[in-house]
Amino acid sequence: MLTAVYKSTKKADTFLFVEKRDDFSKVPEPLMAMFGKPQYVMLINLAKRVQLGVADLEQVKQALTDNGFYLQIPPPQANLLAEHRKQNGVESD
Repeated sequence: MLTAVYKSTKKADTFLFVEKRDDFSKVPEPLMAMFGKPQYVMLINLAKRVQLGVADLEQVKQALTDNGFYLQIPPPQANLLAEHRKQNGVESD
């Protein structure tokens, strides 16, 4: 299962996996507008992979089969101030 990987020029650490290189026909237009001009990263064979960076390999395969693309976004950043306040028993505003 070959897939092309692109990184976003607008959103840091955001990647788009598509079935065929330079074929974004299955990606919704609003998503492409948010993603920006895709910058090619690599072509990978998912069938030969055991794991895939931070993305769940099976989720990626299923999304490619169902939708023709997979969007990988970075996990949300922790609010360190809120966590610190909670640990010290301070109520949030």
